[in-house]
Amino acid sequence: MLLAGKEWRRILEDYRQSHPDVTVLDPPDAIQHIRNRQYMLQAVDELKLSESFGKVCVPRQLVVKKDASSIPELVNKAGLTLPLVAKPLVADGSAKSHELSLAYGAYSLQKLEPPLVLQEFVNHGGVLFKVYVVGDAIKVVRRFSLPDFCERQLSKDDGIYYFPRVSCAAASADDADLDPIVAELPPRPLLERLAKELRRRLGLRLFNLDIIRELGKRDAYYVIDINYFPGYGKMPEYEHIFTDFLLSLVPAKYKKNPG
Repeated sequence: MLLAGKEWRRILEDYRQSHPDVTVLDPPDAIQHIRNRQYMLQAVDELKLSESFGKVCVPRQLVVKKDASSIPELVNKAGLTLPLVAKPLVADGSAKSHELSLAYGAYSLQKLEPPLVLQEFVNHGGVLFKVYVVGDAIKVVRRFSLPDFCERQLSKDDGIYYFPRVSCAAASADDADLDPIVAELPPRPLLERLAKELRRRLGLRLFNLDIIRELGKRDAYYVIDINYFPGYGKMPEYEHIFTDFLLSLVPAKYKKNPG
């Protein structure tokens, strides 16, 4: 028998209450929170980080839960600028939940399938940074992303383009011959501060951030997605980092309960 999400979380919580000696890496309710793209980026949007190493924000976005025919009007009222990236509202880890659509015109917006989130597209040189967080450890890799657009495309194209799991399916961009400004990793102090604040606000220790740098602006960054327990197998040195993280949990647990 398959269990619904709420029922499964209740069983996990009952188990945790009955077995206080069990280490819980991340609470189910906190995980569920970031699987809804309506709330996923809220914590980033609320951050007030110092701009010493750059500005971090999120793209303007709109949640549409039903009635595709109303999307053009809603987009107009929200003042969003085309093109728009459409993402499924729920990011449950399935391949479909990470599929993207890119809509260039108002007419094409009616072809989208709610529930979804629409994000303003930001040109970023076709490269995104996957920032893996494992407890206090941080690793960053480059991935190829959606290509930049030009105004001519907006005037000539009113279609929708569908993409698979872009950042996961794409090859690594770490060894590609890229413009140095596009390839430059975000400053380490910025990422450390961002990861620390999000660990605290999200209540999670195992997640990754998809970050882009706005083209032509060296210190303007956008967090466009947060994924819980991403494919750590693609993270450099993941065996050592993950093992160290798990081992770090053991002493603290048994110091409180010696013997």
